[in-house]
Amino acid sequence: MTKLYVVVPCYNEEPVLDETARRLKEKLRGLTEAGRITEDSHVIFVDDGSKDRTWEIIQNLHREDPLFSGVKLSRNRGHQNALLAGLYTAKDKADAVISMDADLQDDIDAIDRFLDKYEEGAQIVYGVRSSRKKDTFFKKFTAESFYRLMHFMGADVVFNHADYRLLGSRALKDLFEFQEVNLFLRGIVPMIGYKSEVVYYERHERFAGESKYPLKKMMSFAFEGITSLTIRPVRMIISLGVVMLLISLILLIYFFVQHFLGHTVPGWTSLIVSVWAIGALQLISIGVIGEYVGKVYLETKHRPRFLIDVFLHEDQELYSLTENREDGHSRKNN
Repeated sequence: MTKLYVVVPCYNEEPVLDETARRLKEKLRGLTEAGRITEDSHVIFVDDGSKDRTWEIIQNLHREDPLFSGVKLSRNRGHQNALLAGLYTAKDKADAVISMDADLQDDIDAIDRFLDKYEEGAQIVYGVRSSRKKDTFFKKFTAESFYRLMHFMGADVVFNHADYRLLGSRALKDLFEFQEVNLFLRGIVPMIGYKSEVVYYERHERFAGESKYPLKKMMSFAFEGITSLTIRPVRMIISLGVVMLLISLILLIYFFVQHFLGHTVPGWTSLIVSVWAIGALQLISIGVIGEYVGKVYLETKHRPRFLIDVFLHEDQELYSLTENREDGHSRKNN
C-alpha cells in the first residue's frame, strides 16, 4: 500500500475549505478501505499568509480529525512557494505526494488514476485538462497562449497542466536538489526525469471564492517562468540586434546611392523614427538583461524560499521549521 500525502496550498480559501476537506476525507477514506493507501496517509493544508479565517479552519479540521495537517507560513510567499513548503514538509514522510488547488476545480476522483500510474512505476504523474470547453473565449485564448509562449521561449512545460500532479518519493527528494530561489515548478519538474505519465481529467468550475490568477498575474507568472528557465529572450535580443544592423547597412548603401545620383532626401522623418525605434529597443534590451541580473543577485543572497512558522501534525505539537533547517527543537503551544 502507498502512504499518500495530499498537499493543498491555501490563500484566503475560507469559503471553500470545509467542502474541500470533506471531499478529500471521503476520497482518502475510500482509498484506505479499498487497501490502496495506508491509514496514516494525510492531507496537508498550507496557509500562505491568508487574511481571512483559513488558518483557523485548518486548526479546527486538525482537532477534529488527525487526517488533516496544517502548515502556516510566516508570511505570504505566493502559490509556488506555498506549494513547495508543503512538498518539503511531506518529502520524508510519504511514498507519494499529490499537489492540488483548494478551489475544487481539480477532479478529486482523478486521484485513483494517479495511483494507478504510480503503481505501474511512474515517479511523476501529470494531471492534464482534457478540454477547455467550459472556459470563455478570452480565458481559453489567454491560457493556451500562456503555454505556447512558454514553449516558444524554451520552457519545457506540459501543455494544459497546472500544479495537479503526483510525485513519488524519489522524484520529490530530487526536486529539492534544485537550489535556485526562482523555482518555477511547472518547468522544473520535467527536468527531474524518471518515468512520467499523464492523466486527463475534466476541470470543474470553481466551487466558491474568486480566482487567484487574473490576466495580469498570469502574465507576470509567465514572465517569471521564462526568465527562471531559459536565456532565450537574451538570445532573441542578440538576433534582433543583428537584424537591425543588417537593415542599417542596407539603408546606408541606399542613401549613398541616392546621394551620388543627386537625389535630395529630406531624411528628417526617417531619422526621428530611427532614433525612437532604436531607443525603445535599447530600453527593452536593458530591461530584459536587468531582469536576469536581478535574478542572479537574488540567487547570490541564498535567501530561503519560504519560512514555516507552524507545522500542525498528528502528534498535536506545533513545530517551527525553515526550508533548509530542521534543528530538532520543537515548540509546544499547548
